[in-house]
Amino acid sequence: MRNNIVLIGFMASGKTLIGRALARTTKRFFLDCDALIEGYTGYQVAEIFEYQKEARFRELERLTAHWLERSVGNAVIATGGGMPTTCDNLRRIGETLYLECTFETVANRLKNAIEREKRPLAQSLEILQKRFLEREPIYKNAADRIIDANGSIEYILGDIIAG
Repeated sequence: MRNNIVLIGFMASGKTLIGRALARTTKRFFLDCDALIEGYTGYQVAEIFEYQKEARFRELERLTAHWLERSVGNAVIATGGGMPTTCDNLRRIGETLYLECTFETVANRLKNAIEREKRPLAQSLEILQKRFLEREPIYKNAADRIIDANGSIEYILGDIIAG
């Protein structure tokens, strides 16, 4: 491992927000996998899902994970919500932390229509909840540590840093 921290969890669990704050606090670089994919392809995540479909996006996530494993050190990395479902090398990238939160927290954070529009898989609460329940055991299995992500940023950061 290259002193990386890899954040996994469902959409709206706080991976990007916590990741940025954690990177500042621990003096690491911050990388967001969705932003890396957008930079690589020139397309927004929603456009990739619409025009190239989810299978292509998952392929791009696997390519990103392999690049991170080979090339990145001293970083906090926010994965996409589905990345742990298709990438089995996350622990080789760094210490993997599952930002666990309740579905109610996720739904609350996604109440904003603009926030939902950015997320191609968040259009229906019923489908979202089904996906949430399917992914929860995958996240737990992929994690080195589970972090309660229902609270404030300060609380979550304190929990992560306390180890």
